[in-house]
Amino acid sequence: MASKTTTRNRRTESVVRDARQLIRITATLTALSLGLAACGGEDKKDEDASDDPKSIASSEGDPATWPLTGLPVEGGDSAEQDHPVLVLKLDNTEASSPQQGLSHADLVVEELVEGGITRLAAFYYSDIPGDVGPVRSMRSSDIGIVSPVDGAMVTSGGAAQTVERVVDAGIKIYNEGSPGFYRESSRSAPYNLFTDMKKVANASEDDETARPVDYLPWGAEGDLPDGKAANTLTADFGSHATNWTFQNGSYVNQNSHAADGDEFPADSVLVLRVDVGDAGYTDPAGNPVPETIFEGDGKALLFHGGKVVEGTWSKDELGSAVELKTKDGELTVPAGRVWIELVPIDDKGGSVTFGK
Repeated sequence: MASKTTTRNRRTESVVRDARQLIRITATLTALSLGLAACGGEDKKDEDASDDPKSIASSEGDPATWPLTGLPVEGGDSAEQDHPVLVLKLDNTEASSPQQGLSHADLVVEELVEGGITRLAAFYYSDIPGDVGPVRSMRSSDIGIVSPVDGAMVTSGGAAQTVERVVDAGIKIYNEGSPGFYRESSRSAPYNLFTDMKKVANASEDDETARPVDYLPWGAEGDLPDGKAANTLTADFGSHATNWTFQNGSYVNQNSHAADGDEFPADSVLVLRVDVGDAGYTDPAGNPVPETIFEGDGKALLFHGGKVVEGTWSKDELGSAVELKTKDGELTVPAGRVWIELVPIDDKGGSVTFGK
């Protein structure tokens, strides 16, 4: 309780007596209030906290949930890490098969690259694995993907224009030549670059523990509004489509390139329809390099529990967190592992279909 210290008033003794009496009355009422709270409110407070993962706090008062999943921190760990969120660019073509380390990612974003194919941005924070790859190059689209959590890029590099823009955005880059990177002799270039993420995490430590902001607006499954039945979905980027089915409580990527047992366990799939611009240069094959415009707003489809909820997404600027809404208000994502599909809007060659 906060009580004001009465300033001694020398003008009259009666004012002093009145002030002291007021202090005694206030202290008595406060003591009674605290006593009632201790007797009747503590159990209710603890009971409510146990129902909400976000209300669970460690003895040090650290945030109780992981920023990239919304899941509770367990086992006495802290969500404040001595390394940034590490975002690794992962090849997503047949040539990359089998991908390694995808099952350890907290969150994955699939984005368009040249030629209508896709690349993955795999986020690592709560669980840092060993070997991950194949590691590929970054794009300017990654600025809007990585900036909201002040992440660092783990990549094979990028075009000069891209590197300059990423650095100007204040994003740290770890690439070949940094600790942990190596070439896998059993694979062919450029699909043979791998990294030991533990070594990258150690190299990125700065002795300043911190917890990033939540990447998505996390909530509980019970918060979701009623949706349409949707046990299958296809996110089409032009020359590549990612197919999902809802099986045994989670979403299974039907054309994943991950090693057996190393697939990403998606509790939800979040599709955001995005505009696509021109990055201003071409790849070595002469293909124009697209740039996903990950700011502004657009249509959103949240797939969870075999249903889809339709709404909208918004992002004020590249470094802002994603906000989700339906016509009735805020839309939250059930805490868990999420795969985000940044699918171009229809007139930019993308499409999304789903079925029962």
